[in-house]
Amino acid sequence: MLTRDRLSLPDPNLHPPVIAESGDPFAMLRVAHLLARIERGRPARVADLVARLNADHLDWSFSQRVVLDTVVQLQANWMTDYRNTDGIRVLEGPQGSTVAIEETSRVDPWIVRQVERLAAECRERLREFARGEGRATEG
Repeated sequence: MLTRDRLSLPDPNLHPPVIAESGDPFAMLRVAHLLARIERGRPARVADLVARLNADHLDWSFSQRVVLDTVVQLQANWMTDYRNTDGIRVLEGPQGSTVAIEETSRVDPWIVRQVERLAAECRERLREFARGEGRATEG
C-alpha cells in the first residue's frame, strides 16, 4: 500500500474548459436558464447574452451561434405550443442580433417548463454516463 500524504503535489482536480455546442442539452440548459431571467418585452443583444454566459460559467465557452441555435429551438417549441411567433423574436439590427421575449403571463410558466425539460435531459445523460453507457471505448 502506497501512502505519500506529505508530498507537496498540485491539485489534480483541474477541469478542461467546455466548448458549448449547438444541440447539447447542457449548453442549451445554460442558455435557456439565462433567457428565462432576461427582461421581457425588450430586445437583448445576443452578444451581451454570450458575454453574460461566459462570465457566469467560467469553465465554459459560449458563442453567438450556440445561443442563436438555442433561441431558434425555443422559438420552434413556442410555435408548436402556441401557434404563433410572437413569444420569442430574433431581430437583426445595426448592433447585431437581438432576442426579445414577449411580456405576457404565459411566458414564465412556459419557459420554466422548457428549462425543466432540458435539466431532465441533462440528468438522463448523466445517468447513462454513470451506468457506463457514456464511456469512451478504446480501439
